[in-house]
Amino acid sequence: MTLYIANPIYDTVFKYLMEDERIARTILSALLKKEVVKVEQRPHEYVNTSRNDISMFRIDFGATIREADGKERLILIELQKTWIETETLRFRQYLGTQYNRKENIVEGSEDKHALPMVAVYLLGHRVGNFSVPVIYVNHKTYDYDGNEICSEQPNPFVESLTHDSIIVQIPLLRGRVNNRLEKVLSVFDQSNASKANPQTIQVNEETYAGDADMEYILKRLLSAASNPEVRQDMNVEDEFFKAIEDRDTAIIQRDRIIEKQDKKLDEQGKMLNEQGKMLDEQGKMLDEQGKKLDEQGKMLAAAVKGLHANGMAVKTIANMLNQPEEKIKDILKE
Repeated sequence: MTLYIANPIYDTVFKYLMEDERIARTILSALLKKEVVKVEQRPHEYVNTSRNDISMFRIDFGATIREADGKERLILIELQKTWIETETLRFRQYLGTQYNRKENIVEGSEDKHALPMVAVYLLGHRVGNFSVPVIYVNHKTYDYDGNEICSEQPNPFVESLTHDSIIVQIPLLRGRVNNRLEKVLSVFDQSNASKANPQTIQVNEETYAGDADMEYILKRLLSAASNPEVRQDMNVEDEFFKAIEDRDTAIIQRDRIIEKQDKKLDEQGKMLNEQGKMLDEQGKMLDEQGKKLDEQGKMLAAAVKGLHANGMAVKTIANMLNQPEEKIKDILKE
């Protein structure tokens, strides 16, 4: 049976989904690949739908996880979701906020230390050339020679200064259900978004039959799809991003016009430069011609004065040199 569930890529739907403690444990357990025994949403949440440059939704969790040896420990999970590409600086700024929060400092038997932190990024865009939908970036400890140092117990000092990251590239999900995590994330798969209404995701109920946690998630998303307040908030998000798209389209068109104008100005500049070079060459040629005419004039004057000094008449000189008599007279006046 085909179901049309609310699209959790929308901030309001995602918030509605993650407010349910069972669902939060299910999703975080799949991401961490560890059992999340208990999860508590911390009162530090950002929904930036009022910004005109980015939409970034963030939720902080305190999660108690059970390790393979059965021991439990508390960690901080900072989950950030964004539809559109953004600067990594923004993510770093939010992480910096977490490092500075006093609530994340634990009083130990020996000294104070910060809670270990895992940063989870749900991205509506691809990252570089990575071809897998989920990327795990885990810190490890090495000695000088590059040998990994393993310890049975995590060191609070090291854990306080470094953190692991999980990056989910939603566009690469595209029907992949090869493991537990991809099955959980399949409700985010935008390739299944309804063409008639992108606010809904089209799923096959049989795919999740017998999986109590996934059936519970589907039920929650079905509830969101029929919730008037959630639907209204989704409409607001659509209007917001439509305004951003219109703005970006206008900017792109403006930039293209400017680029064309710049190319024309560049071509005109090149043409003017070529014309300047041609004029410069013509000037040099005229200068050379002027020098030649000057030399010829000096030679003519010398010949006229020499012939006249030898007693030759002006008319005779003019005929001999093929010059007007007036010019011969003018030369003799100099």
